[in-house]
Amino acid sequence: MGEQQRVKFPQEIIDEYAALGVDLPALFSAGHLGTRMGVQILEASPEKVVATMPVEGNTQPYGLLHGGASAVLAETIGSIGSMLHGGSSKIAVGVDLNCTHHRGVRSGMVTGVATPVHRGRSTATYEIVISDEEGHRVCSARLTCLLRDVRPGDAAHARPAAG
Repeated sequence: MGEQQRVKFPQEIIDEYAALGVDLPALFSAGHLGTRMGVQILEASPEKVVATMPVEGNTQPYGLLHGGASAVLAETIGSIGSMLHGGSSKIAVGVDLNCTHHRGVRSGMVTGVATPVHRGRSTATYEIVISDEEGHRVCSARLTCLLRDVRPGDAAHARPAAG
């Protein structure tokens, strides 16, 4: 779980951050919580974010995938899509998360796919579908993020997670 994977980004996004002196693929992570939960981002663009998360280690007392773990996966990948949509001059801050849990999962990996519902100047909304290894829908989620301008102190808080 500690290995760092390279995320597949569109070249224009890599170039945008490189122009600011930021090696986005090298610094990018799922954040400290996402890393602790084993979230692996596989693909990231404003149009689609794909990630996996193990069920093991993210269960509730009955041995099922914890609904909060699904919410973490959903908010993580919806926020990444929103951040990439907003670009390097914006920060995406989640303001509304809605999750509907459809079925329990006891083992294996789940995959989350976030796709945009709305991409505006000040907000972005993503639909997130989380599925089990057989392709059954486990959770449907929707995340809306506020896109606000980057402020001078924001960079101090944007540290990559330990990998």
